[in-house]
Amino acid sequence: MRKFLLSLFFLSLTSVIWGQESQQEKLEKRKAEIQQEILDNEKLLQSVKKKEKSAVSVIILQNNKIKLKEKLIHTTEKQSKILGNDMYINQMKMNKLNRELVILKEDYAKMILKSYKSRSEQSRAMFLLSSENFLQAYKRAQYMKQYTSYRKMQGEEINSKTNELVGYNEKLNTQKVAKKKLLAENNKERLSLEKEKREQLKLVSSIKKDKKKITSDIKKKQQESRTIDRQIDRLIREAIAEANRKAASENAKANPNAPVAAYTSSKIVLTAESKILADNFRANRGKLPWPVEKGYVSLGYGDQAHPVYPSLVIHNSGVEITTDQGATARAVFGGEVTSVIVLSPVNKAVMIQHGDCFTVYQNLSSVSVSKGDKVNIKQSLGRIRTNGEGKTILKFTISQNTTYNNPASWLFNM
Repeated sequence: MRKFLLSLFFLSLTSVIWGQESQQEKLEKRKAEIQQEILDNEKLLQSVKKKEKSAVSVIILQNNKIKLKEKLIHTTEKQSKILGNDMYINQMKMNKLNRELVILKEDYAKMILKSYKSRSEQSRAMFLLSSENFLQAYKRAQYMKQYTSYRKMQGEEINSKTNELVGYNEKLNTQKVAKKKLLAENNKERLSLEKEKREQLKLVSSIKKDKKKITSDIKKKQQESRTIDRQIDRLIREAIAEANRKAASENAKANPNAPVAAYTSSKIVLTAESKILADNFRANRGKLPWPVEKGYVSLGYGDQAHPVYPSLVIHNSGVEITTDQGATARAVFGGEVTSVIVLSPVNKAVMIQHGDCFTVYQNLSSVSVSKGDKVNIKQSLGRIRTNGEGKTILKFTISQNTTYNNPASWLFNM
């Protein structure tokens, strides 16, 4: 029973190790992604430092870089913890093998000694000849054969367990080196993070005198943003009303005697077809691709404190993603283009319906789709505009009916 419980315990440990190895691979992949994001952010930062006089843009980029470094440190810490657990389990297996080897070797030594004492062919022959009958002689011969076979099997088991022990020892040594490397990486990143924070404090101090101008710019941009939000809200309500008219018409044709349902302009009544699309869209929450191939969030969702003056609050109905000049916006999921909006002569937007959800892609200089088009996931929608300050920023929003959602809860790894 004790052997069975021990076997079950170590089988469970093996399953844990497999699970940890799989998680370790995922963390290594995520770490590589974060490192690439840091490199991309650094390129943008250097580009901004060369092109722009506004230190606020540099601060936003530095903030993003600090957050990425913190993510990297956290990921490395998780890797180190998993590796430590794996090492502990391997050490336990080595201890178990060592104990088994001691018992096997002691048992084997006793057998060899006993075999040595009765090693002569004469004593073996006498053992057989002294049998009282043929059946007993046969059984004694079988016993001697089995004894020899068992001794050979024990020798092979000792050899196998010794090799297994050597393998675990090599693995443990490799893991120790890997853990040492992870700890060194983490210390390096922590020092780098402290340096970034010191640089950030210097930048913040250098632009404190510009508060009046910054406040004026924020107010102006917030007013423009509210005007655009109202325009998009109106278009969403129009799209809902149009969808509900179609649903009412289809329902009346299918069920002429059914009572007329009450429809509103704030909530879509889903048809069987649109319900499938809505369910598929919601099922991919947290797994949707970004609306740009690469970039970073320069302004988050909701009420955001200014990076230099925390008392100045900026409201955002979506997220703003800064990307490379010449980049294109892409659909985060399949759906139908319900509007191509001209917000200004240089600013266009595309609105896509996904059942009872809408995604909007603002700040496009040109658009490559039309109203009524069916689009696929990651399909290009148009080129993102680069403003006079050299920034290429896409504003992206998600709403369920008329209620705005935080895109970070929908997009992968935001």
